[in-house]
Amino acid sequence: MAKTTRATTSLTKLGIAFTVHSYDYDPDAESIGLQAAEALGEPPSRVLKTLMAELDGKPVCVVLPSDHEVSMKKLAAALGGKSATMMKPTDAERLTGYHVGGISPFGQKKQVPTAIEAAALSEPHVFINGGQRGLQMRLDPNDAARALNAVRAEVVA
Repeated sequence: MAKTTRATTSLTKLGIAFTVHSYDYDPDAESIGLQAAEALGEPPSRVLKTLMAELDGKPVCVVLPSDHEVSMKKLAAALGGKSATMMKPTDAERLTGYHVGGISPFGQKKQVPTAIEAAALSEPHVFINGGQRGLQMRLDPNDAARALNAVRAEVVA
């Protein structure tokens, strides 16, 4: 498995400290984020998932703990829109350049508005997908928010 991806390159260029962690990705897992947390031996609140959505028909990204679901209403409000819906997996792959299960908010083909769950920012560190299945990056959540120019908001259901 490559340890250098567009996501790791993006953080390196920004001068953000992170470490790379590999785990055995299970494509049949009911929840990719929860499976990653278990494999890494971390609480799900520290292993963040990256979801792609559409806000009033335009792409957006949301990063939240793997044991929570996103509230589309809260996401829309956080990013100043009227309504949000989940993006189809094929559209998310085409837009980000990553495969589902390996979508990172960093180094996407096109930078889109991003929201990060405010509760995650109080964690001492978080894990965020490194741009491929079975690869996570451990970093300070506030560094992640700055790197993404993310809106910090309560977006969980």
